[in-house]
Amino acid sequence: MAGSNPMQNIFIDKVVLNIGIGANEDMYTNASLLLEKLTGHTPVKSVSKKRLPEFKIRRGQVIGAMVTLRNKEAREMLKRALDANDSILKYSAISNNSLSFGVKEYIYFPGVKYDPKIGMLGLNVNASFSRKGRRVEKRRRKEAKMGIKHKKVSNEEISVYIEKEFGVKPTKE
Repeated sequence: MAGSNPMQNIFIDKVVLNIGIGANEDMYTNASLLLEKLTGHTPVKSVSKKRLPEFKIRRGQVIGAMVTLRNKEAREMLKRALDANDSILKYSAISNNSLSFGVKEYIYFPGVKYDPKIGMLGLNVNASFSRKGRRVEKRRRKEAKMGIKHKKVSNEEISVYIEKEFGVKPTKE
């Protein structure tokens, strides 16, 4: 983490919840109901970009549902997802600028009960981290370059942030 310079502090840019359903398009309604139940947002369809005959997937087929959360909602959902994972996080789940892990069953989330309409589904949680000043590259007017050292958020910085903010220490297993 940074010392006196506030531009070096990292923050959660976004959290994406994803449920893959594969070739079974009937499961999409269950996956979207679950994501809406967990987040309160309408999920977006994930569509295949190429044909995979060994998995019986054709181009343009719906293969999943996902929701993107930002700001306060992202922070709260990441906290809930870490609690659902029993506050266990492997160090290998952290890569540069992101954190990814899975929740095996949605009933592990605090306060969520089993719904027979949905069945048993698991989901992937992906959190993206960033620093202040990234807007300089993204804006339309007067776009500028950002240094590579400022863009990259290291694994150590993310693990320190997760431990400090959520009380979860990544294990080296």
